[in-house]
Amino acid sequence: MITDLTGMELANASLLDESTAAAEAMTLLFSVRERAQKKDKVVKFFVDQDALPQTKELLKTRAIPLGIELVEGNPQEIDVNAGYYGILLQYPGASGNVVDYTAFAKKCQENNIRIAVSADILSLVLLEAPGHWGGADVVVGTTQRFGIPLGYGGPHAAYFATREEFKRQIPGRIIGVTKDTDGKRALRMALQTREQHIKRDKATSNICTAQVLLAVMAGMYGVYHGPRGLKFIANKLHSQTATLADAVEKLGIYQTNENFFDTLSFKVDAEAVKKEALALEINFYYPDAETVQVSLNETTSLADLNDIVSAFAKAVNKDFTPITELLDSTHLGTGRQTEFMTYEVFNSYHSETELMRYIKKLERKDLALNHSMIALGSCTMKLNAAAEMLPLSNPQWGGNIHPFVPVDQAQGYQEMLNKLELQLNEATGFAGTSLQPNSGAQGEFAGLMAIRAYHHSRGDHHRDICLIPSSAHGTNPASAVMLV
Repeated sequence: MITDLTGMELANASLLDESTAAAEAMTLLFSVRERAQKKDKVVKFFVDQDALPQTKELLKTRAIPLGIELVEGNPQEIDVNAGYYGILLQYPGASGNVVDYTAFAKKCQENNIRIAVSADILSLVLLEAPGHWGGADVVVGTTQRFGIPLGYGGPHAAYFATREEFKRQIPGRIIGVTKDTDGKRALRMALQTREQHIKRDKATSNICTAQVLLAVMAGMYGVYHGPRGLKFIANKLHSQTATLADAVEKLGIYQTNENFFDTLSFKVDAEAVKKEALALEINFYYPDAETVQVSLNETTSLADLNDIVSAFAKAVNKDFTPITELLDSTHLGTGRQTEFMTYEVFNSYHSETELMRYIKKLERKDLALNHSMIALGSCTMKLNAAAEMLPLSNPQWGGNIHPFVPVDQAQGYQEMLNKLELQLNEATGFAGTSLQPNSGAQGEFAGLMAIRAYHHSRGDHHRDICLIPSSAHGTNPASAVMLV
């Protein structure tokens, strides 16, 4: 599903989140620089100014210890001869703007600049895949909108797709094809590049896990809807967005995105709109005092559209004509020209019964606790108990709470998280706890970064040796390498 939508040759079994995946793309491209680039110390990485804010922040954190120099700006204005080894593009941009990067990608390729793209997976149903631009090397993103609840930011599975030539540097788990003892086709884990059991100091990533449960959910969303269903969802969403743009522009409000998929950016008094929106219990994104961004999704209804227009109309003290039908117009720019998800599995199970039987068929192949005990070999391979699974589908758990809602709208989550922090403080005997890391490997990295910062604060910049026991988990030396 991921390789088809992105137009790439290879995808791993998922990663932790979009921002981490983007950082992994940056470090992968850094590690595969050509010999001449390494010799000339080419360390500049260009970041699209329209990238997601949280992605930019994580890139900064990961770039510092590796000596990577980040340069942020407009890709359309970049001098490709300025000594960059790689570029990160957001597609569509955080503002919702859609840019055709085909010519730009080819220009970068001619100048030996690798391209990573952070792409909205649903938009790739209608927008041309980055892999078909002619120059994209890595495509990352989140699969959250493929049937996964918002859940105040998690959990969800990120995706990471790249070229075949980078298969030995790709982070996370890779599934390969082999034969069983009877000579039948079988799938298994392949290429253990993550933990680097033999040459641990050569590790390119400390991630050796995947968001398996969430990846399965997103995959089954694709299986159930298939290419036709996904096109219907994406087209309806885009029509709603185009209809909203038209209605708000009729109020005399300027919409800045020439091409877009599901997100609009309006130039208007943000505080006035915010006041009216909150009265209707609607959250928008306010990048500055004169900008309001609106993103729609699969659950958006006609009533929602009218409420949104109403908030803008009241803010500018104008009347509006309620929306009764969607416009049949497109503002995508260059749409997708290639087919995707043509495999039989994506075109066979489109009813609840069919999907249930297919999932059961796959389940029978698994070794699970309802059959026998499981030999666990990793700190991340723990039991997902029924008590932990039930909240995933419980609407009272706040499944529809966006991760960036104002804190006063997520008091239940805040109370739960704060209580967990206090419990962990007591259990470990430490003064404070961070719940930010999404895995043990990320916790290791965060801990080492804290130790590094402590030494630097004392002027001990020469302390750059990390002792790793030979019996240590494979992620330990990999985490240390990420700080060298």
